[in-house]
Amino acid sequence: MKINKKLCFCLLFVGIFAFLPFAGASADSGRYFVKSTKGFWKTAFGVRHIFDNGFSADLSDVQVRLARIFGVEVEPVPVLQILPAGEPAETLSEGSSGQPTPFPVSTKIPTSKITKGPAGTVRYLPSDQTPWGIETIYNDPAIASTSGGAGVNVAVLDTGVNVNHPDLKSRIAQCKDFTNPRYPIVDGKCDDKNGHGTHVAGIIAADAGADKKGLYGVAPSAKIFAYKVCGTNGSCYADDIAVGLKTAVNEGANVINMSFGTDKDVPLIKNAVDYAASNGALLVAAAGNDGPFPDSIDYPAAYASVIAVGAINEKLEVTDWSSRGINSLTYPNVINDRDIEFAAPGEYIESTWNNGGYVVLSGTSMASPFVAGLAAKYWQADAENKAQATRESLHSLAVDLLPTGEDDYSGLGLPQVLK
Repeated sequence: MKINKKLCFCLLFVGIFAFLPFAGASADSGRYFVKSTKGFWKTAFGVRHIFDNGFSADLSDVQVRLARIFGVEVEPVPVLQILPAGEPAETLSEGSSGQPTPFPVSTKIPTSKITKGPAGTVRYLPSDQTPWGIETIYNDPAIASTSGGAGVNVAVLDTGVNVNHPDLKSRIAQCKDFTNPRYPIVDGKCDDKNGHGTHVAGIIAADAGADKKGLYGVAPSAKIFAYKVCGTNGSCYADDIAVGLKTAVNEGANVINMSFGTDKDVPLIKNAVDYAASNGALLVAAAGNDGPFPDSIDYPAAYASVIAVGAINEKLEVTDWSSRGINSLTYPNVINDRDIEFAAPGEYIESTWNNGGYVVLSGTSMASPFVAGLAAKYWQADAENKAQATRESLHSLAVDLLPTGEDDYSGLGLPQVLK
């Protein structure tokens, strides 16, 4: 039997290169989606995550070329980014243009310290236990503490969470890492070397700690699923996010917060969002920091099944940089794709940080968890469709912001605690 020379050549390449581990995979390159369900390619390339129409894998250039020689379609897995508008001052870096970020720059808050015990344990204190964002959501400038969220699981898909932070350690129900280069999911590990995820988690459910001297989040009795789907640099592979979403739902998450985005529709994310929504989860996401341009909402917030949250400042004005929707062009009082649904506090927000202290950040990344926390507080546990009933409850709590009526800036308005 004659053997095709090209086939022999390719099989030789398989033997030499296909089984070599791909070293140095990062959140910027090397991750591909292989559109094949055949066991041969799964074995040859190694599998990170399996999907209905293929699998993801970290591939070398040689492996990519080899797949294409054999007619196997491969494409880079899209990368999403976390959405703070600026970073802590000590980590602020210049952009690709050589100019600092145009968004409001966040600064690190001077913190007080308590030294207690012979070991010299340090306890950081926030500048305000109930910062302006909490006062606004609770519609109470004199609020001293918050409440609610008992029995509700909120998945924070982000850069991880500092599970030892005094204000969060009693709130962590699960801790999983979806970004490990060697293993697709690592249970019990969700270190946050960026800080963003810890900040988001604090807005949702910080409980002020056992000493009640720390910071309060919106729903301090809620439980957090700390799912690390983004790397230290804030980049998030779409396949890790997709698996994180499905895992969260399968593990019993009621509310899922996603403070990341991209300007492109990503099928991997869309399929996972549809799965989560159809299985009873309420999804909340940052609208993006691409304002004041119209029709600038990032995905996954742009999907109608996801609550898109824009940012307001302390004057209850939508920030210039908060992304805008297309509400004025779609059916009123019905959330459509690319509509903004709510606006929430997002400028100069104080919350928990990965060093055990507190930091001020700005961005729609910060606005989204306020709504996620409010969803946990008002979770409609007795409703037949709990997620939809909760979403409708948030609609009823929304206070209209200027311009009047449902608009491209703030959608239905600012949801607040019913007094």
